[in-house]
Amino acid sequence: MFDDIPTVTLPSGVSIPALGIGTWNMGEERAAEISEISSIRKSVELGMTVVDTAEMYADGKSEEVVGKAIVDIREQVFLVSKVYPFNASAQGTIDACERSLKRLETDHLDLYLLHWRGSHPLEETVGAFEKLKADGKITDWGVSNFDTDDMEELFSFTEGKNCAVNQVLYNLSRRGPEYDLLPWCQNHGVPLMAYLPIQQGQLLKNHELIRIAKAYQATPAQVALAFLLDRDGVMAIPKSANPERVTENRGATDLDISDDDWAALDAEFPPPTQKVPLDML
Repeated sequence: MFDDIPTVTLPSGVSIPALGIGTWNMGEERAAEISEISSIRKSVELGMTVVDTAEMYADGKSEEVVGKAIVDIREQVFLVSKVYPFNASAQGTIDACERSLKRLETDHLDLYLLHWRGSHPLEETVGAFEKLKADGKITDWGVSNFDTDDMEELFSFTEGKNCAVNQVLYNLSRRGPEYDLLPWCQNHGVPLMAYLPIQQGQLLKNHELIRIAKAYQATPAQVALAFLLDRDGVMAIPKSANPERVTENRGATDLDISDDDWAALDAEFPPPTQKVPLDML
């Protein structure tokens, strides 16, 4: 039905699909829960098995929705959650992880991220991550919203080099990471996980993106996702609470965009020519 999903390989050697599902804003309305659960299950069914959540999302209710969605298919899912920066002390990280595991109804996370930088020393948070790994509570750990200088600091101490992923805001209209962060991550073997890959739908109104999508009998969202899938070491986690949209996202893997059309997108969404501070939402 669809072409195979490309993969990215974590430093640990684990390969994961380069297309998954995000759950930001899920869990905020009880009336939407059935559709949200269906969307997560549809994503896994279609091979987009990376499911991303966080303790921040809907004050933990997003994790509860994910837990309900994957309760009988946990072994098929690459499960990601995140710790608040203000919880990321030596003991706070461990306690937060335990709370997330309870909400997710699982005994381990495949990947646990520091949501963004806070006041706790990085080395302290990493020490907690390493303890969680040793205790079997998480398989890998990573970071989110880290710019190049943050990654350099992280890699300045030995255990910091165990970072598996950096999750950042990256899409056609937010190409800042391409100047130095993406090359840095590629050179150090750290995959970039792109959140808001279609900019909360705002990208889909762009006339050039619409024109190119029509040429491939595709949707603007599929082309926007194909842009990310075309980059080495990049994966995307589009959020959708609509199973039909999830299926549409899966179709992004079937596109083979021409060099001329990539050039047209570069003209419409120019890549950075100088350092751009990392965007964050």
